[in-house]
Amino acid sequence: MREVRSVTSRGASLADMEKTLVFRSVREGPPGPKWQSLFDYHWPAYEQWYLAEGERERPAYLACYNALKKHMPELVPTYQTLCDLAGGGDLASRFLSLYQPPPYITGCSQAVLASPSSTVLARNYDYPPELCEGTILYTNWNGRGVIAMSDCLWGVLDGLNDRGLTVSLAFGGRKAVGDGFGAPIILRYILEFCDSVPEAAEVLARVPTHMAYNITVADAAGRYVTAMIAPDRRASIRRVAVATNHQKKIEWYAHALASETLIRERQLSILVDDEATTEERLISAFSSPPLFRHDYSRGLGTIYTAVYHPRAGQARFHWPGKWLDFSFDDFSEQQLMVRYGARNLNVG
Repeated sequence: MREVRSVTSRGASLADMEKTLVFRSVREGPPGPKWQSLFDYHWPAYEQWYLAEGERERPAYLACYNALKKHMPELVPTYQTLCDLAGGGDLASRFLSLYQPPPYITGCSQAVLASPSSTVLARNYDYPPELCEGTILYTNWNGRGVIAMSDCLWGVLDGLNDRGLTVSLAFGGRKAVGDGFGAPIILRYILEFCDSVPEAAEVLARVPTHMAYNITVADAAGRYVTAMIAPDRRASIRRVAVATNHQKKIEWYAHALASETLIRERQLSILVDDEATTEERLISAFSSPPLFRHDYSRGLGTIYTAVYHPRAGQARFHWPGKWLDFSFDDFSEQQLMVRYGARNLNVG
């Protein structure tokens, strides 16, 4: 069992420079030229990251393929199609499996607000802007629609499917690194093949992860759970509506202090436990400190806010003064430029 050795993630911090991230919404049913174009654009940076610890630290292709076939076999045909679109190379195919990737750390806050009339999953994604893809991808790869914020070209940071299931991830605040998959590919698998929270919980209990993550899942029926998964212990899956960046107790004190995980968890818990909290009040809280963070100099600033309505099949993405709204019936391809400074952001 290895350990994460740094509080930063997938590269250097922003320092005091302004960084620009262009968010793109992309719609493509079966994998094709649009996804291939995304791969061609992002692959040089991903290749550098994937080899940062040396190629010998990454598993061989056969190990990657066999791991996918064993734990997520339904995903293999899509994986093979994407590998072909990526050129069929050994290194790209190993990377796309997301099996035992290099360790990386996010921040993030997420919460479910459930009522008899509606359910909403809201989250803030805290991460270095220059390391975020910024792709909102609408696909139909396995007979169902999926709208998701993409990571590692086909993984999922957060998203929903047309069966009324929505998911979101947050780093679990532990140093352990082991044999397993990056959480984004597990979330992709859930959205592609699960219809409900119980089905998603079964996947989260059995598919191994390479790092500790808190995965929150909600469905159109109003059910929700948060799964605390890790490479060195069994998954803890409970009917908990709130998750930040620790699992039950603080185990990595430096990260907990830097990310303010306890403060954010308390804020969200107060909100969801208050019967008077409306969806508007919850979203407003995600737009303000301590949930909305401006610490871009350390790679811990909020990149975007996502709001999912599983019953209505709607995905909304928010920045100060700007919303992008999508649904399975109304999804347009567009771009939005966001500039992140050391302590603030501006929407272009």
